[in-house]
Amino acid sequence: MDNKDLVWDLDAFQKRKRAQDFVLGFENQLCVYSGSVEQLYTNYNIFFPKEENRKLVILPNPYAHHDTFQGIGEEVVKPTGLFIVPSDPTEATKRLSIILPLKAAHGGAGRPVPLEIGLKLINQKRPPNRPFLPVLVKGDLRELDSDTPCLHLHMLNLAALRGLSMLELKDIERVVLERLHSLAARRS
Repeated sequence: MDNKDLVWDLDAFQKRKRAQDFVLGFENQLCVYSGSVEQLYTNYNIFFPKEENRKLVILPNPYAHHDTFQGIGEEVVKPTGLFIVPSDPTEATKRLSIILPLKAAHGGAGRPVPLEIGLKLINQKRPPNRPFLPVLVKGDLRELDSDTPCLHLHMLNLAALRGLSMLELKDIERVVLERLHSLAARRS
């Protein structure tokens, strides 16, 4: 595979099987961004090839070119400091929470809240015309602790994206939000 952004290393994970099960629940639910080719993938499969021991490979659907958005520069994809985690660490594939950061006065740590509630809280603090548009990039699958897998979220800032039409920008926003709402409805 030429696009190294779509091959993620799982070598450092203590509970690799748990991380694999966890990330599989996000297949086609969160869009995946590749900075090296400036593409956003909305239709893909996640594989764990036996010949590539301890690797996760994201394969875009080759029959759905319309589900890949081109020309999305790295400058519009920013880390958020937000993490999606299983609500119950012993059940990685069931309900989800999002860890919202607390102010420094509270120790600077985060507090997990149910995913759907957390997304509403995030969007309440944003302008209505600029919704929260989370995406995944290589390295976002992590371990919160030795038992709990988590996904760090990056965010698209479409207002800073140049070179695409308003129709293309709205289409990207629509797809990201549809997938996110589907994920929140199924897993909250």
